Amino acid sequence: MSSLNQTGLARCERLLASADSLGVSLSTIGESRIVDCGIDARGGIEAGLALAEVCLAGRGRVAVTPADDGPRVTVATDEPLAACMQSQYAGWKIAQGDFFAMGSGPMRAAAGSEAIFQEIGGIEVVDDAIGVLETSAALTESVCRSVADACGVAASQLTLLVAPTASIAGSLQVVARSVETALHKLHELGFDLGRVVSGYGSAPLAPVAANDLAGIGRTNDAVLYGGDVLLWVRGDDASLREIGPLTPSKASRDYGEPFGDVFKSYNYDFYEVDPHLFSPAVVRFCNVDTGLYLAFGELRPDILARSFSS
Repeated sequence: MSSLNQTGLARCERLLASADSLGVSLSTIGESRIVDCGIDARGGIEAGLALAEVCLAGRGRVAVTPADDGPRVTVATDEPLAACMQSQYAGWKIAQGDFFAMGSGPMRAAAGSEAIFQEIGGIEVVDDAIGVLETSAALTESVCRSVADACGVAASQLTLLVAPTASIAGSLQVVARSVETALHKLHELGFDLGRVVSGYGSAPLAPVAANDLAGIGRTNDAVLYGGDVLLWVRGDDASLREIGPLTPSKASRDYGEPFGDVFKSYNYDFYEVDPHLFSPAVVRFCNVDTGLYLAFGELRPDILARSFSS
């Protein structure tokens, strides 16, 4: 079976085949390939869809669909553990000097340095690595080399896609994390993610903000107050009834205000924000073994309106 890095790279090559029309640019820093989807390049919706699908290692599909409240970003996967937790989750903090980025995508499985891989498995040994950086900062050869070293590949075998939060592509790929946030919340609650068979989620496409800090607020709110996820699971019903009320963002002590305001109240320290806040507004379960269907949480368009207009 192909590795996450192989299928993620294949999705990137499809993007690069239409680079000009999709508003992305390919360059090299040192020996590594850099695909700009929104820093200096124009980027756009199609670039954002590709960026999100690379994050999912090509193991899920992302689309923008119409809705009464505006366009929504939908994501569907039949490999939720691999696509979302072993690949898409932005769990790799890449910092060197003044450079900082949140790293996601298949390269996380190649590096395998996050504690979560000791719990969910999925570490890969690869010849080529590919990942996504959420950043507006300029990459350096030193950063690329350190990422390649962590992944166990030559710098020439590393491909990095980059986009800031305050860009069309960058905003879209963050909002495409509705299923991932639900899975991560369940993992934090001790739920066996091996029970999750498939996942589908949607969240409103947040308007592009004036800067990355404001973009972080809007994109988080899109999921926290507008995200709606359905998970198909196996196993017993009792555990779903027990864990369900704890899963949506409403279960957090920090719920109820736009994320930008919450973030500011903690002096912009992510580690002070209640980790249980990071989950979709609504989480639904369908037990494919028993037919049980449960839904928890609620959409909050009022809070989204405040966030998107601020």
